[in-house]
Amino acid sequence: MNVAIFGRKVNKQNASYYAELIKTLKDFGWNLIFHTDLKEKLIKKVGIAENADSFSSHEDFKSGIDLSLSMGGDGTFIQNVRFVRDSQVPVLGINTGRLGFLANIPKEEIHQAMDLVKRKEFVHQNRSLIRVETERNLFGEENVAFNEVTLQKRESASMITVHASLEGKYLNSYWADGLIVSTPSGSTAYNLSCGGPIVTPGCQVHILTPIAPHNLNVRPMVVPDHMPIKLTIDGRSRSYLIALDGKSLSIKQNEEVIIHKAEYMINVIKFEDNNFLDTIRNKMFWGSDPRN
Repeated sequence: MNVAIFGRKVNKQNASYYAELIKTLKDFGWNLIFHTDLKEKLIKKVGIAENADSFSSHEDFKSGIDLSLSMGGDGTFIQNVRFVRDSQVPVLGINTGRLGFLANIPKEEIHQAMDLVKRKEFVHQNRSLIRVETERNLFGEENVAFNEVTLQKRESASMITVHASLEGKYLNSYWADGLIVSTPSGSTAYNLSCGGPIVTPGCQVHILTPIAPHNLNVRPMVVPDHMPIKLTIDGRSRSYLIALDGKSLSIKQNEEVIIHKAEYMINVIKFEDNNFLDTIRNKMFWGSDPRN
């Protein structure tokens, strides 16, 4: 079994967890393939062999890789998804960050989780993505987001207006600092911070959530994900920001943005005792009362 491993940091806090993961997988007889940058860090900090296999592009996932692991937080998980793309390689995230809605395997349970993978005691949870089209093809081939697409003002600019249409029909003009269009996976990210709803994975929807709207009667809206969404911005500035999972570029006034559901999905590995509802309840301390 060929396992790709992705991570961004190797330090004294997580080096021992990398060492445990590597030892566990090697004891299983699995072949490890490290991201190029991670490999260089692990050679210095953990002592892996310099001739270890490595990958550097999404092209490497088109054949020969059976499982993709990320070591870090949710940001690392999302960056790893950019390598996986439409390869259908299943993904699993080990959390060495903070909340860990996506990378939700505790770092203390690496061996147990890998043992479940070895015994094939897991299911694939399909996660949808968003594809973005812009007039100038701003993002090129990197035009897919796992969490959200955001249109927003620049730091020093005044409020903007985001005009939204749904399947060719005018929806609303949002007078706000910006607008988030989120997947169900992204419902626990920026969307949640701006008062949007939490949506369980598997729901075939997109979520439109305004950022600091001026009109208090404007609320987030959940729409079917098969309906294309068209957005344009206007305001006092000539340019604004469009971000895909945090990667921001400049977009011009009145430049059209078309949002579709991506043609492929990501297969996230889930274990029976580690489901979305448990993650939400535990991470957000639902039901806990500090008075008791």
